[in-house]
Amino acid sequence: MPDTIEQLLEDDKSFEGFSRAQIAMVVTNPHLDDNPIVYVNQAFTRSTGYARSASIGRNCRFLQGEATNKADVDKLRAGIDSEEPVSVDIVNYRANGEPFTNRLIVAPVQDDKGRTQYFVGIQKELRHGEVSSGTEQIHAQLIEIQNRVASDLSMIIAMIRQQTGATSVPEDFAALSRRIETLQLLYEEMKLSDQQSNRDSIQMGSYLSRLAAAIGHVEGRSGIRLSIQVEPLEVPIETATRVGLVLSELLTNALQHAFDRIENGLVEVRMSCLSAGGLRLIVSDDGVGIPPDMQWPDTRTMGGRIVAGLIEGLEGTLHLGRGAAGSFITIDVPAGATLSDE
Repeated sequence: MPDTIEQLLEDDKSFEGFSRAQIAMVVTNPHLDDNPIVYVNQAFTRSTGYARSASIGRNCRFLQGEATNKADVDKLRAGIDSEEPVSVDIVNYRANGEPFTNRLIVAPVQDDKGRTQYFVGIQKELRHGEVSSGTEQIHAQLIEIQNRVASDLSMIIAMIRQQTGATSVPEDFAALSRRIETLQLLYEEMKLSDQQSNRDSIQMGSYLSRLAAAIGHVEGRSGIRLSIQVEPLEVPIETATRVGLVLSELLTNALQHAFDRIENGLVEVRMSCLSAGGLRLIVSDDGVGIPPDMQWPDTRTMGGRIVAGLIEGLEGTLHLGRGAAGSFITIDVPAGATLSDE
């Protein structure tokens, strides 16, 4: 019997050290008893002092304490019950018993039918000066992050349902936490925790370089080299979201499967600007190669379905090539999805 999404989120710690964001993120599942936490990021564990294993499976109320205002709790509960976004400054407690004031924004993550599948909570500790002097800018920045998180998670849920014809979110989404962390690295690159939160484009070269290096650090092993060559390019955030998820799938697949029983090898990630506009992303390896009789992406797998859906959303093309050793996958994204060189 396959593991549930929640079990897989709890077990998948491969990207536990991936993110350095200052914004804490929590995902809860209202379809389980008491709407428990199913995912927390590293910023949450650092802020609260609670390990992931001590948080997952519990309702967020365990952070409350003696100084927590009942009116704030009631406001949160009302927003969750009505499945509407809600924001509150609430007193929470760290694992060591220390109280702190938390700006918390909770919003539903809905599928393409408008049904709530999860709730995402975005939270940032408010220092004394921030509490006393007003936090309009912080609030606007957190709202921006919350909107993007909910939108991106909804996109993935809708894509999976469209590709599989499933009536609910599949229970074999084994790499969900990695995909969430891929999105979170994008939020970091957008610098949504500072004054640049209203940007609607991103430096793609920097983002893909950081993403590839992070995946290589986690999935790589001794003897397997990773080469990253990316040209500077500015693209809309929606394009960056999809291309980043594509790279995450391709690079993880190459590092996990291309060098079976091979001690040494090379994986290359290249992104270049096309002369007619747009971008080209190539992920290649000199490993065992994808078998000639195998169609890729394989839409029988979750990763394959996600890649197919992302490429379709970009109105892009995917080409699989086989070299003397290994394989190379080329993704072309048309000019309409990109802006201008940096």
